[in-house]
Amino acid sequence: MAFGSFDEGGSGQPMAEINTTPLVDVMLVLLVIFIITAPLFHQAVPIDLPQVSASKLDDKPEVIQLAIDGDGGLFWNGEAIPRDGLDARFAAASARQPELHLRADRKVAYEKVADVMAAAQRASIVKIAFLTQPNS
Repeated sequence: MAFGSFDEGGSGQPMAEINTTPLVDVMLVLLVIFIITAPLFHQAVPIDLPQVSASKLDDKPEVIQLAIDGDGGLFWNGEAIPRDGLDARFAAASARQPELHLRADRKVAYEKVADVMAAAQRASIVKIAFLTQPNS
């Protein structure tokens, strides 16, 4: 008895052909599904928007460069300031919603960095970035 053959006097070898009918059926079903669902991807509502001429605003936030050296000294955009003047500067700058870029020497005690961050938080400065040197 041979597989895939109904004749009694066959050669006795199994049929070595691949039946591609199920593969074609699956591909046709997938094609029909794609044809039906493709128009659903475009769900835009046609709206006639008004035309205006306006210039693009370059709304770049103000950046405060604050550095803390190894001795705990503060530098506001490269200018040395006393710790007492930091709160007043943060309060004056907070209306413009600046970004604070904080650079601290690795020898600075964490208490000094936390103090500067707390002063920024009291002045409602919420965007704080820590600047570091990349490994070489």
